[in-house]
Amino acid sequence: MTEHHSHQFERGTDGPKVIVVGVDGSDTSMRAAAYAGGLARRQRALLAVVYVQPVMAAGAAMGAPVAETTDEIAEELIGYIRDATERLKGIFEVRWEFHTFRGDPYGGLVKAADELKADAVVVGASEQAGHRIVGSVAVRLVKAGRWPVTVVP
Repeated sequence: MTEHHSHQFERGTDGPKVIVVGVDGSDTSMRAAAYAGGLARRQRALLAVVYVQPVMAAGAAMGAPVAETTDEIAEELIGYIRDATERLKGIFEVRWEFHTFRGDPYGGLVKAADELKADAVVVGASEQAGHRIVGSVAVRLVKAGRWPVTVVP
């Protein structure tokens, strides 16, 4: 009796092809982007840089220009990444895309990872003291157990 196994490809088993990195302008998220960029280069993977624009209904209700502010942050991040990419051209080649999602950081990154079919997620360690008690975005992503998650200090 011979057994025939059909081999189906499982995401992430042959190295990552899509690496999602969450950026928000913080030092740890910029270090995470640099780390993820190196990983993407070595793996010849697509680097999907994701900025989750916060939804602040309370601020908007008080007349604060929240959408304009978060759009400015997104534009600054794109500019920063483009500059870094230009400086490294010819030395390191990385395929990258920039995406924005709206929502809370955890929900936005989950949506991004699902929609972009991520094989790995990279985030910076939380710089907020309260997250040590409540749980950071990184901890929640790890607990979701859907992708390998790298947390960069």
